[in-house]
Amino acid sequence: MARLNVKPTRMELNNLKSRLKTAVRGHKLLKDKRDELMRRFIDLIRENNRLRQEVEESLVDNMQDFVLAKSLENDKMVEQIFAVPTKTVDLHIETENIMSVNVPNMTVRVTNPYGDDEGDVIYSYLASNSQMDTAIDQIEKSLHKLLRLAEIEKSCQLMADEIEKTRRRVNGLEYSTIPQLKETIYYIQMKLEEAERANLVRMMKVKDMGGR
Repeated sequence: MARLNVKPTRMELNNLKSRLKTAVRGHKLLKDKRDELMRRFIDLIRENNRLRQEVEESLVDNMQDFVLAKSLENDKMVEQIFAVPTKTVDLHIETENIMSVNVPNMTVRVTNPYGDDEGDVIYSYLASNSQMDTAIDQIEKSLHKLLRLAEIEKSCQLMADEIEKTRRRVNGLEYSTIPQLKETIYYIQMKLEEAERANLVRMMKVKDMGGR
């Protein structure tokens, strides 16, 4: 490891010792941050896998039911049912700070044209069949899980990026900055001790010459 190009003086030695102390403390804090981010990241990954499996299974079953119910109706009638949106979806996104990572926190509000929260479907039940009504209702109920899944996946992406950045900084301090500072401090200490010994020898010689 190449040492820093500095003058071997006591002032520089004190500055380097201060930098080393700061680097060691920063290294510990970054390692703690990395470990905590990894713990939370793993928890989110587990929740993501569980929730994705639930959502995918639910959507596959619901879409199969819908396709089956749709096959029992006239295509024109089905188009009329979905021609005009019967509900409004308002998505509100905030951010939550987790170990200096701003992850999304999403909330959704579903209203019908009459302003009622989570309003019932307002198309005519006479124009559809019970299987279609049930399938549509189940698909709508998947909205909150889909939103949570999107929230988790985005959080995992952001946390993975921060973990990688933190890991590089930890490695930079551990394998480059700290060893370089230690080697430079050792070099300056050796130079100062060598200068002190040379000065002591010179003083002794001067003393011997003066005693003659």
